[in-house]
Amino acid sequence: MAADEVFVEAGGREIRISSAHKVMFPEQGWTKLDVVEHYLMCATGALRGVFDRPSLLKRWNRGVSEPPLFVKRPKNAPNLVDVRFPSARPGRMFAPQDEGDVIWMAQMNCIDLNPWNARAVDLEHPDELRIDLDPTDGYDFEAARDVAGTVKAVLDELGLTGWPKTSGNRGIHIYVRLECLWDYFQVRRAGLAIAREVERRHDLATTAWWKEERDGVFLDFNQNAWDKTIASAYSIRHTGWVSTPFRWDELATIDHRAMDMMSFKERWAGVGDLTDGIDEAACSLDAALALVAADEERGIGDAPWPPHYPKMPGEPPRVQPSKKRAENWEEDPET
Repeated sequence: MAADEVFVEAGGREIRISSAHKVMFPEQGWTKLDVVEHYLMCATGALRGVFDRPSLLKRWNRGVSEPPLFVKRPKNAPNLVDVRFPSARPGRMFAPQDEGDVIWMAQMNCIDLNPWNARAVDLEHPDELRIDLDPTDGYDFEAARDVAGTVKAVLDELGLTGWPKTSGNRGIHIYVRLECLWDYFQVRRAGLAIAREVERRHDLATTAWWKEERDGVFLDFNQNAWDKTIASAYSIRHTGWVSTPFRWDELATIDHRAMDMMSFKERWAGVGDLTDGIDEAACSLDAALALVAADEERGIGDAPWPPHYPKMPGEPPRVQPSKKRAENWEEDPET
């Protein structure tokens, strides 16, 4: 055995952890082995968030003080599935199947896990709608907490069950499990309609796509677009905080800063996996799509897609408002 390698058991097999004592978090002194032990502890919950989902490998090979390497087309990875990217180019991505695959990602220096919102078994129909509450500059977790209560009220009215978690940074993520009946366009459009309804009810909520127009808590509806990924439950973020599921009755008191990789151990011991049951709580999107139809009747159509996606039918021009106001601006049909 090499001097700095260890072997761990996960998923019914032995997994080699190389450079086990490499420091991943220089400020805290936390190592790669610390990351592995975190995922061994909460492997059931971590797997629940990524199981059979094409996953981007976000490799922090030099620790969190250096930018990560983003790998969509891994070589020599287990459990590869064929996918299609927004450019229509084909590819193959890693889709975790068991707890050993979660530990394999940690061995590959992935401190956070970043899956699609559809599973390999049916890539055309997402089974997860994601609501990402992202505070803009000048706002913090408290603003996201405030807006999350309004999100909960809207979801309840639509018959949708939201599963909240801290983002591991300043925001909050809320996931809704879906029946596999709707495609990406419908799921994204429903997410936009929900975000707009929250925006109508809460002064801090915004769906403004262009950063120059955002102020408050941005509800990032484009997290539901094809190929988009977001850190899943129990991921460790570059902040050192864990993306921590919580109960709705904890919304007023949950402290995201108290959920770092080490202190999270006490949280796990106390409450266990709060995502247990999410797969059995698949919801219908019909009421949210009725909200879409109501918006359309009021003349409220689609919003811009991310810049690397093809131009979509009904999408408004992808041009910054300040540029659009400039003299002699004309719409390019290709943008």
